[in-house]
Parts: sequence; C-alpha cells; structure tokens
Amino acid sequence: MLYKEGTAEFEGAFLKAQTAKNQKAKGTVVIIHDWDGLTDYEIKRAELLTQQGFNVFALDMFGKGNRPVEQEKKKAETAKLYDDRPRMRRILNAGLETAARLAPGKTFLLGYCFGGAVALEHARAPQSPDIRGIASFHGGLKTPPGQAYTTSAPLFIAHGGADTAVPLEDVTNLATELEKVKIVYDIEIYSGAPHAFSVFGSPAYRESADKKSWLAFTNFIESQSAKP
Repeated sequence: MLYKEGTAEFEGAFLKAQTAKNQKAKGTVVIIHDWDGLTDYEIKRAELLTQQGFNVFALDMFGKGNRPVEQEKKKAETAKLYDDRPRMRRILNAGLETAARLAPGKTFLLGYCFGGAVALEHARAPQSPDIRGIASFHGGLKTPPGQAYTTSAPLFIAHGGADTAVPLEDVTNLATELEKVKIVYDIEIYSGAPHAFSVFGSPAYRESADKKSWLAFTNFIESQSAKP
C-alpha cells in the first residue's frame, strides 16, 4: 500500500478485520514499527488484531524499501526523525490520513520501541478527534524540551521492569507529567522483562510479559471502541 508525504513514497500494509457477515469492524489500529522498519513482526501483530475484529494499518516511517538491517543504520534512520520532530509528525499524519481513507472511524495508535516514541509524539501534537487511544510498548518515554501532552485520548503504556534502555525513572516522570495535565492513562510494568520483551523469537522475548501486556492492550482498545 503506497502513499506519500510530500514527494517521498512510503509503503504500509492494510489488513481488514475478520468479522461475521454484516458485522462492522470495531475500529482501526494504526501500528508504528520499531527501528527495524515495517517487518513481519508488525504484520503478525496486525493479523492478531484482525482476528479480534479490528482493521489494521501498519504504517511506514522510513520510506519505501528502507528496512535497515545493521544496527548503525537503524540508529541513523531513527536519529533522522528524532532530530526532526516536525517531519516525524508529518510522516505519521500521512499514515493516519491513509488509514482514515481506507477505514474511516475510530482509530487507535500502537507503537513498538521507536514506534512507541512516535505514538507519544502524536499525543503531544494537535489531535484528530477520531484517535480513541494511544499505546506504547517498551517505547521511549522522555518528553523533548518545549513539548507537553495535549491529547484527549487515553494512554496505555507497557514497560519492562528490567528495561535498561528506558529506565523506570522515565516511567515515573511520564506519570507525573500526565497527572499534571489530567490525561487518563494506564501504565503496566512487567517484572523481569527487558527492552523489546514482546518481540517474538528475540533474546529479549518474555512470554509472560507479552501475554499479559497484549491482554491488557486489547482490553484497552475494546473498552474504548465500545464508547460512542
């Protein structure tokens, strides 16, 4: 699924909800990938969500054909967007607009690692009224200087207690920020779970934390999608 931001091309993937005949989808989940770019991991997550009655658009933050393999290239691609937040937002908004054209209605954001940081970037930007919930799994949680949370959507944060890349201090700082501006949020911390604990087949994968966090997340979007 090709779409553009300016002159740059991006390649996402759209999966339709698996619903009974004449039954509407519960909403659309927009998945934001980690620093690997859009890979089979996001597609697997998308497939799980379609089984629960959600449409899914897995967007692309790096550009068509750009799926870095070496760690230094992954760092370079994410650094480009961390250093240019307006462009990060434009690319995300292009993906959201594409998702809205494909499946109008209630929309949720789900980001992994780098994607989690992007999802929270959107929570600090002007919001579409159709964004019903924003979720970050083992994502970056620090707020850049000069930014503040403005979203009206509730947040769900899944974090590993043994994450050394994103320390628990960042979690408590985020909670303090959200309390000050009275944003509804749920933060779940999973004992013994390192950074990227939900990535199937990786050394960091922790089945217990993955299953608990996935159930909590799906309960989160189910409850929000049931609201008018």
